[in-house]
Amino acid sequence: METPKIFDSEFRFLQILWEKEPVNSTQLVQECREKLGWSKATTYTVIRRLSQRGVVVNENAIVRALVTRDQVEEAQIDELVERTFGGSIPQFLAAFTKKRDLTREEIDVIQKMIDEYRV
Repeated sequence: METPKIFDSEFRFLQILWEKEPVNSTQLVQECREKLGWSKATTYTVIRRLSQRGVVVNENAIVRALVTRDQVEEAQIDELVERTFGGSIPQFLAAFTKKRDLTREEIDVIQKMIDEYRV
C-alpha cells in the first residue's frame, strides 16, 4: 500500500497519536487541545479525514494509526526529492549540505550507509 500524502497539520496530529496509541478518542481530543490548540470538532474532522484515506482507524472510540512514522517520513522525503530535485539523490544531498557543516560522525554514518548500499 502506498502511503497517502500527509499534510503538516495531519503530521503533527499523527505525532501525538503515535506517542499515545491506541488511545481513546476523548483523550486524543484533550491531547490535541493541549498540544495543538485544536477544538474537539477539528480533532474529529482530522480523525475522519485520515480514516477515509486509510491512515488511521477509529473503532469503538479507540484510535490507532495504520501507517508508521517511518512510512510517512519516507513518503515525504520521496515526494520532496522527486518534486524539488527531479528524483536526484546527489542533487538533494548537495543542496542539503551546501549551508550545513557535517560533523565527522555524520560523514562516517553517511559513508557507512553508502558502503552498505553497495553490497
